[in-house]
Amino acid sequence: MENKSHAMAAGLFVVLVAALLAGLAMWLTRDHSQYNQYELTTKDGIGGLQPQAAVRYKGVPVGKVVHIGFDPQTSGNVLIRIAVGTETPISPTTFAVLGYQGVTGLAHVQLDDAAEPQPQLPPGASGLPRLWLKSSPLSMLADQGPALLGRVDEVTRRLNDMLGDENQQRFSSALENIAGAAASVRELSAGVQQTLSQQLDPALADIPALTADARKALQSLDQAGRSTAAVADDLGQTVQRINAPDGPLEQIASGTQALVRAADGLGRTTLPHVSRAADDVSRAARQLGAAAGGFSDNPQSVIYGSGRAVPGPGEPGFAAPTPQP
Repeated sequence: MENKSHAMAAGLFVVLVAALLAGLAMWLTRDHSQYNQYELTTKDGIGGLQPQAAVRYKGVPVGKVVHIGFDPQTSGNVLIRIAVGTETPISPTTFAVLGYQGVTGLAHVQLDDAAEPQPQLPPGASGLPRLWLKSSPLSMLADQGPALLGRVDEVTRRLNDMLGDENQQRFSSALENIAGAAASVRELSAGVQQTLSQQLDPALADIPALTADARKALQSLDQAGRSTAAVADDLGQTVQRINAPDGPLEQIASGTQALVRAADGLGRTTLPHVSRAADDVSRAARQLGAAAGGFSDNPQSVIYGSGRAVPGPGEPGFAAPTPQP
């Protein structure tokens, strides 16, 4: 009886500890965050993606995958439902792509923003909004795999053709020709070296004489330059003397100013007096002409004065004298 009581006590203790551990695990794993759910649909394979996989926005964990199934609206498409935290900045430019973690092959959903807004997808049968799911780099590489293998096969075939027996013989002939050309170049170099040693060395012996002549020419040019500098100095001194105070230029300017002042005085004083004198002479000449005309018309005015003359016969106002009885 005592053994059974001990066994029951041990069993109760184990159950209690298991309940406590389960409660502790639930308490530690509790999640009070609020999520918004979105759906993703794709025709590509999603190998490595599992429920509860992480959802990251630009590398930051923001949610998890809650469901993976088939899209009832598009036959053959895979439907992925994700829960994203409400604080995640989902915008019209946000799209999703599958990312892979190292060499483990485990996949996660990576959210990012494009440069331009993405086309708006209609909500699914559940009424949840949908985001664009772009093909992952591995999917694109798998799609391009057959084409790449075909190109590799073509390149391998061309290499085999290029390394055939005929081409190898051609390569051998080309190498022999290159070796012959190298020998010819070596002989040509030796001939050029001999020619230079026989013809260029005598010419090099004349270089000191040419150097002496060039030195003399440079000395002559130096003397000519010094003479030119002296002439330039004399010309500069002459210009300074001409432009100096009380110099020729200033004296010429002073004489010109005196002539200007004399011309101004002549125009202001002398010419008006000459003009008035000319007017007086003209007036006197007119009066003299009038007096000469009067004397010519009535000469007796000199004796009898300037009285009116009696008109003579044939003149206007002439009256014949009446005879006295």
